[in-house]
Amino acid sequence: MGKIAPSELDDRLSTRSTPYVLDIRPRKSYQRSHITGSQNVPVYNDLRRGDDTELRQSVSQIPADETVVTVCKAGVVARKATAVLEEEGYEAVTLAGGMRRWNGYQNGSLGYQLSSLVRRALP
Repeated sequence: MGKIAPSELDDRLSTRSTPYVLDIRPRKSYQRSHITGSQNVPVYNDLRRGDDTELRQSVSQIPADETVVTVCKAGVVARKATAVLEEEGYEAVTLAGGMRRWNGYQNGSLGYQLSSLVRRALP
């Protein structure tokens, strides 16, 4: 199960090989802030409880010919969504750090810059 860094996702969103960004957060969280072009399937609370039924029922709405990037608040629950999608035959990755890192990347925050340096320095 793979991850994608916010900077890499940003680069891919501006190319022809745009991935399908699946935001699994609750609808209100999505409405407050989301990645432009992302689609919301609010299954975050279900997946946190270990129930993947709703996501599996929504799979038919997700294009099978695109890489799917799953997004949640911090990336933890999105990994569960990524695992379900992979089981269903999709090529899927998780946005590393979720919307917290995405927002840090977009805002150029010092916290994001420091964590990126540490991630690059570690093997």
